[in-house]
Amino acid sequence: MTAKPQNRVFGKQKRQHTIIVASGDTVRHMTVRPWMAALVVCLIGVFSIGYLLATSYLVLRDDLIGATMARQARMQYDYEDRIAALRAQVDRVTSRQLLDQQVVEEKVDKLMEQQQALSSRHGKLDALLDRAESSGLMNKDAPGDASAVAKGDHANKGDHAELTGGLKSIETLLSSGKPADATPDNSTLAYVPAPETVADRADRVFSKVTLSLKHIEQDQLTRVRHLTSGASETADEIQSIMQNVGVKVPTAIASAASKNDITKNDDGGVGGPYVAPENVDQFDQSMADLDTALTRLETVRGAAESLPFRNPAPGKLITSPFGNRKDPFFGKLALHTGTDFHFSPGEKVKATAPGKVVSAGWTGGYGNMVEIDHGDGISTRYGHMEEVLVKVGDTVKSGDALGLAGSTGRSTGTHLHYEVRENGRAIDPMYFINAGAKLASYINGLGTISPREL
Repeated sequence: MTAKPQNRVFGKQKRQHTIIVASGDTVRHMTVRPWMAALVVCLIGVFSIGYLLATSYLVLRDDLIGATMARQARMQYDYEDRIAALRAQVDRVTSRQLLDQQVVEEKVDKLMEQQQALSSRHGKLDALLDRAESSGLMNKDAPGDASAVAKGDHANKGDHAELTGGLKSIETLLSSGKPADATPDNSTLAYVPAPETVADRADRVFSKVTLSLKHIEQDQLTRVRHLTSGASETADEIQSIMQNVGVKVPTAIASAASKNDITKNDDGGVGGPYVAPENVDQFDQSMADLDTALTRLETVRGAAESLPFRNPAPGKLITSPFGNRKDPFFGKLALHTGTDFHFSPGEKVKATAPGKVVSAGWTGGYGNMVEIDHGDGISTRYGHMEEVLVKVGDTVKSGDALGLAGSTGRSTGTHLHYEVRENGRAIDPMYFINAGAKLASYINGLGTISPREL
């Protein structure tokens, strides 16, 4: 076989690989081209890699399965721990809600008790305020009226805003606002203030309402004490004026007071061991003091109204005062036992105090005369009347007509002869009339007008 000449331009020519297979006399050959060699090499590489992977899987399979199971177990434990933590958190929240509910219920019960106490005090105050109003205390330098005292109308209405709707307003305040988020956001590091819980809101609301109730109670207490002081001062003034009259006025007061004093009850005996009163608070004591002061004032007023402090002739001229004077008939000095007032013929003569008629008709120099017994030895006489309109035994009130003015008996002209007597002894009526002018500002309806002397 001859060799091919070499290509001197492109270099030595590459020989192809040939595979020769001989079997006996038969010889076969196959030329291996480059792409076939590359394919064989790739197949061998893929097979080797697959073999290695399969071998590795068979060797490491147990470890992989164990690791997977361990990871799943850890995840299960983590979930169980988280569920337990959430359950504990729910239990804590539930317990806190129960505690909050108990706290709210306790506070509501306290507010109910305070509300019932205020309602009870309102009922007790109504009777005392009616008595104070009838005594003229509510219209005399009293800071506010009876309704303000009864309702405890505080100057700062903002403090009482929660009391407008009673317990409904409390429920509104407790339910107002957004519900608190029990699980704060852990994804942020910013400071977030703790949300207000129901208990905190209840504490805030109930503290404010309780403070308002205390303001109402303090305002009522102040007003009750003011009324007590006013009643005591008025009673002192009335009693002082009555004592300056010159008669035994304290006797009348003691007689009237005994009717309101249980220790002087003549209908039966009273007694028993002394036991301290139960649950007497400051407000109850103040109301008891007011009741005592009003009772004393009513007693003194009653005694004053039962005595002849009114003027029998308001605005009339005094034609002859009480005391020694020249007798108009004999012309010599004589005691004038009363005060003469100018009256027009037929003008009504009225009683100056309530009492019982003990004499009515012709009585010597008095002419037609009416005598009224006012009790405690005090009596009044009305003389020289033209006509008597009452009879013995009649009970008259202040201002009732006793007769018509005239000039009967020892009289020189139409006038009223007015006397005031204590246990039969004549005293100057002007003592009572002047005292009545001072008492007019304390006793409604007294309406005394000072007379003018002729």
